[in-house]
Amino acid sequence: MGILQTNKTEKDEKTIDFTLAKSKNLLLIFTRNPQLGKCKTRLAAKVGDEAALDIYKFLLNHTVQITAGLYAKKTVYYSEEIWEEDIWNNSIFDKKLQKGNDLGDRMANAFLAGFQNNFEKIIVIGSDMHDLCQEELETAFKALDKNDFVLGPATDGGYYLLGMNRFKPELFKHKTWGTDTVLQDTLENLKDETLTLLEAKNDVDMYDDIKDNAAFAPFLKHIKL
Repeated sequence: MGILQTNKTEKDEKTIDFTLAKSKNLLLIFTRNPQLGKCKTRLAAKVGDEAALDIYKFLLNHTVQITAGLYAKKTVYYSEEIWEEDIWNNSIFDKKLQKGNDLGDRMANAFLAGFQNNFEKIIVIGSDMHDLCQEELETAFKALDKNDFVLGPATDGGYYLLGMNRFKPELFKHKTWGTDTVLQDTLENLKDETLTLLEAKNDVDMYDDIKDNAAFAPFLKHIKL
Protein backbone atom coordinates (compact mmCIF):
# COMPACT_ATOMS: atom_id res chain seq x y z
CA MET A 1 0.00 0.00 0.00
CA GLY A 2 1.53 3.26 -1.08
CA ILE A 3 4.83 1.57 -2.03
CA LEU A 4 6.96 3.61 -4.39
CA GLN A 5 8.69 1.67 -7.13
CA THR A 6 11.19 2.49 -9.82
CA ASN A 7 10.48 2.81 -13.56
CA LYS A 8 7.13 4.50 -13.00
CA THR A 9 5.26 6.26 -15.79
CA GLU A 10 4.21 9.89 -15.41
CA LYS A 11 0.64 8.70 -14.85
CA ASP A 12 1.82 6.32 -12.13
CA GLU A 13 3.69 9.12 -10.34
CA LYS A 14 0.61 11.36 -10.39
CA THR A 15 -1.46 8.53 -8.92
CA ILE A 16 1.10 7.96 -6.14
CA ASP A 17 1.29 11.69 -5.39
CA PHE A 18 -2.51 11.84 -5.11
CA THR A 19 -2.55 8.79 -2.82
CA LEU A 20 0.11 10.23 -0.52
CA ALA A 21 -1.67 13.60 -0.52
CA LYS A 22 -4.58 11.89 1.25
CA SER A 23 -2.34 10.48 3.97
CA LYS A 24 -2.70 12.05 7.39
CA ASN A 25 0.62 10.53 8.45
CA LEU A 26 3.71 12.73 8.48
CA LEU A 27 7.29 11.50 8.89
CA LEU A 28 9.88 14.07 9.95
CA ILE A 29 13.47 13.10 9.11
CA PHE A 30 16.08 15.13 10.94
CA THR A 31 19.43 15.12 9.21
CA ARG A 32 22.76 16.86 9.14
CA ASN A 33 24.20 18.09 5.89
CA PRO A 34 26.92 15.53 5.08
CA GLN A 35 30.01 17.71 5.10
CA LEU A 36 33.57 16.74 5.93
CA GLY A 37 34.44 17.42 9.54
CA LYS A 38 30.88 18.47 10.46
CA CYS A 39 29.05 15.20 11.00
CA LYS A 40 29.52 12.24 13.34
CA THR A 41 32.32 14.06 15.15
CA ARG A 42 32.47 11.60 18.06
CA LEU A 43 32.83 8.74 15.59
CA ALA A 44 35.39 10.76 13.62
CA ALA A 45 37.60 11.03 16.71
CA LYS A 46 38.35 7.32 16.22
CA VAL A 47 37.92 6.65 12.49
CA GLY A 48 38.85 10.04 11.01
CA ASP A 49 36.76 12.68 9.27
CA GLU A 50 36.67 11.02 5.85
CA ALA A 51 35.57 7.62 7.16
CA ALA A 52 32.99 9.27 9.42
CA LEU A 53 31.57 11.14 6.42
CA ASP A 54 31.43 7.96 4.34
CA ILE A 55 29.67 6.14 7.17
CA TYR A 56 27.15 8.94 7.54
CA LYS A 57 26.44 8.92 3.80
CA PHE A 58 25.90 5.16 4.06
CA LEU A 59 23.40 5.74 6.86
CA LEU A 60 21.67 8.48 4.90
CA ASN A 61 21.22 6.15 1.94
CA HIS A 62 19.76 3.52 4.25
CA THR A 63 17.32 6.08 5.63
CA VAL A 64 16.21 6.96 2.10
CA GLN A 65 15.64 3.27 1.34
CA ILE A 66 13.46 2.62 4.40
CA THR A 67 11.37 5.80 4.09
CA ALA A 68 10.80 6.40 0.36
CA GLY A 69 8.05 3.79 0.13
CA LEU A 70 6.33 4.62 3.41
CA TYR A 71 2.65 5.56 3.21
CA ALA A 72 3.12 9.03 4.68
CA LYS A 73 4.11 12.49 3.67
CA LYS A 74 7.81 12.87 4.33
CA THR A 75 9.76 16.00 5.20
CA VAL A 76 13.53 16.13 5.48
CA TYR A 77 14.72 18.75 7.96
CA TYR A 78 18.28 19.87 7.16
CA SER A 79 20.60 21.16 9.86
CA GLU A 80 22.48 23.83 7.89
CA GLU A 81 20.96 24.46 4.48
CA ILE A 82 18.52 22.85 2.07
CA TRP A 83 20.15 20.94 -0.77
CA GLU A 84 17.87 20.67 -3.79
CA GLU A 85 20.03 18.16 -5.65
CA ASP A 86 20.97 15.28 -3.37
CA ILE A 87 19.86 11.76 -2.43
CA TRP A 88 16.49 13.02 -1.17
CA ASN A 89 14.29 12.88 -4.28
CA ASN A 90 12.29 16.11 -4.54
CA SER A 91 9.24 14.24 -5.84
CA ILE A 92 9.15 12.06 -2.71
CA PHE A 93 10.53 14.22 0.10
CA ASP A 94 9.62 17.77 1.09
CA LYS A 95 12.60 19.76 2.28
CA LYS A 96 12.80 22.28 5.11
CA LEU A 97 15.38 23.83 7.40
CA GLN A 98 15.50 23.11 11.12
CA LYS A 99 14.66 26.18 13.19
CA GLY A 100 15.27 26.66 16.90
CA ASN A 101 17.93 27.19 19.54
CA ASP A 102 18.40 23.51 20.39
CA LEU A 103 17.18 20.10 19.23
CA GLY A 104 14.08 20.37 21.40
CA ASP A 105 13.04 23.67 19.84
CA ARG A 106 13.72 22.37 16.35
CA MET A 107 11.65 19.22 16.83
CA ALA A 108 8.84 21.14 18.53
CA ASN A 109 8.65 23.58 15.62
CA ALA A 110 8.53 20.73 13.13
CA PHE A 111 5.75 18.93 15.00
CA LEU A 112 3.74 22.13 15.39
CA ALA A 113 4.02 22.86 11.68
CA GLY A 114 2.78 19.36 10.93
CA PHE A 115 -0.25 19.61 13.19
CA GLN A 116 -1.05 23.09 11.84
CA ASN A 117 -1.13 21.48 8.39
CA ASN A 118 -3.77 19.01 9.60
CA PHE A 119 -1.64 15.89 9.88
CA GLU A 120 -3.06 13.51 12.47
CA LYS A 121 -0.11 11.24 13.25
CA ILE A 122 3.45 12.62 13.22
CA ILE A 123 6.69 10.76 13.83
CA VAL A 124 10.26 12.06 13.93
CA ILE A 125 13.38 9.99 13.33
CA GLY A 126 17.04 10.78 12.85
CA SER A 127 19.19 9.54 10.00
CA ASP A 128 21.75 7.40 11.80
CA MET A 129 19.83 4.16 12.39
CA HIS A 130 21.16 1.15 10.49
CA ASP A 131 18.89 -1.45 12.11
CA LEU A 132 15.60 0.38 11.46
CA CYS A 133 13.34 -0.76 8.61
CA GLN A 134 10.19 0.41 6.83
CA GLU A 135 8.00 -2.19 8.52
CA GLU A 136 8.98 -0.86 11.94
CA LEU A 137 8.03 2.66 10.87
CA GLU A 138 4.67 1.33 9.69
CA THR A 139 4.22 -0.35 13.08
CA ALA A 140 4.98 2.94 14.82
CA PHE A 141 2.29 4.77 12.85
CA LYS A 142 -0.23 1.99 13.57
CA ALA A 143 0.57 2.26 17.27
CA LEU A 144 -0.84 5.78 17.19
CA ASP A 145 -4.27 4.36 16.35
CA LYS A 146 -4.54 3.04 19.92
CA ASN A 147 -2.14 5.24 21.88
CA ASP A 148 -1.37 8.94 21.82
CA PHE A 149 2.41 8.48 21.83
CA VAL A 150 5.02 6.07 20.52
CA LEU A 151 8.68 6.02 21.53
CA GLY A 152 11.69 4.10 20.26
CA PRO A 153 14.34 3.92 23.02
CA ALA A 154 18.00 4.08 22.02
CA THR A 155 20.48 1.98 23.93
CA ASP A 156 22.57 5.06 24.73
CA GLY A 157 19.83 6.62 26.84
CA GLY A 158 18.20 8.71 24.15
CA TYR A 159 15.55 7.78 21.60
CA TYR A 160 15.58 7.10 17.87
CA LEU A 161 11.86 7.69 17.23
CA LEU A 162 9.14 9.83 18.77
CA GLY A 163 5.58 9.96 17.53
CA MET A 164 2.31 11.51 18.66
CA ASN A 165 -1.20 12.30 17.57
CA ARG A 166 -1.41 15.44 19.70
CA PHE A 167 1.24 17.98 20.59
CA LYS A 168 2.79 17.83 24.07
CA PRO A 169 5.24 20.72 24.59
CA GLU A 170 6.84 19.25 27.73
CA LEU A 171 8.56 16.62 25.60
CA PHE A 172 10.82 19.26 24.07
CA LYS A 173 11.73 21.27 27.15
CA HIS A 174 14.24 20.88 29.99
CA LYS A 175 16.27 18.14 28.32
CA THR A 176 20.04 17.86 28.09
CA TRP A 177 20.06 16.78 24.46
CA GLY A 178 22.69 14.29 23.40
CA THR A 179 23.07 12.77 26.86
CA ASP A 180 21.90 9.53 28.48
CA THR A 181 19.20 11.33 30.50
CA VAL A 182 16.93 12.17 27.57
CA LEU A 183 15.04 8.87 27.47
CA GLN A 184 14.29 8.79 31.18
CA ASP A 185 13.22 12.44 31.22
CA THR A 186 10.95 11.81 28.22
CA LEU A 187 9.39 8.76 29.86
CA GLU A 188 8.72 10.88 32.93
CA ASN A 189 6.83 13.36 30.73
CA LEU A 190 4.77 10.48 29.33
CA LYS A 191 4.03 8.59 32.56
CA ASP A 192 0.35 9.59 32.53
CA GLU A 193 -0.14 9.17 28.78
CA THR A 194 -1.04 6.21 26.60
CA LEU A 195 2.29 5.08 25.18
CA THR A 196 3.67 2.35 22.94
CA LEU A 197 7.33 1.52 23.59
CA LEU A 198 9.16 0.03 20.63
CA GLU A 199 12.18 -2.25 20.69
CA ALA A 200 15.34 -0.61 21.96
CA LYS A 201 17.88 -0.02 19.20
CA ASN A 202 21.42 1.21 18.76
CA ASP A 203 22.00 4.43 16.88
CA VAL A 204 25.42 5.19 15.41
CA ASP A 205 27.39 7.81 17.30
CA MET A 206 30.58 6.12 18.47
CA TYR A 207 33.10 3.60 17.15
CA ASP A 208 31.83 1.00 19.60
CA ASP A 209 28.41 1.25 17.95
CA ILE A 210 29.73 -0.18 14.67
CA LYS A 211 33.01 -1.99 15.34
CA ASP A 212 31.38 -5.44 15.48
CA ASN A 213 28.83 -4.84 12.72
CA ALA A 214 29.86 -6.41 9.41
CA ALA A 215 27.94 -3.80 7.42
CA PHE A 216 30.47 -1.17 8.51
CA ALA A 217 33.61 -3.27 8.01
CA PRO A 218 34.45 -1.70 4.60
CA PHE A 219 34.71 1.70 6.29
CA LEU A 220 37.00 0.49 9.08
CA LYS A 221 39.81 -1.27 7.22
CA HIS A 222 42.26 1.44 8.17
CA ILE A 223 41.61 1.07 11.90
CA LYS A 224 44.37 -0.68 13.83
CA LEU A 225 43.07 -2.89 16.64
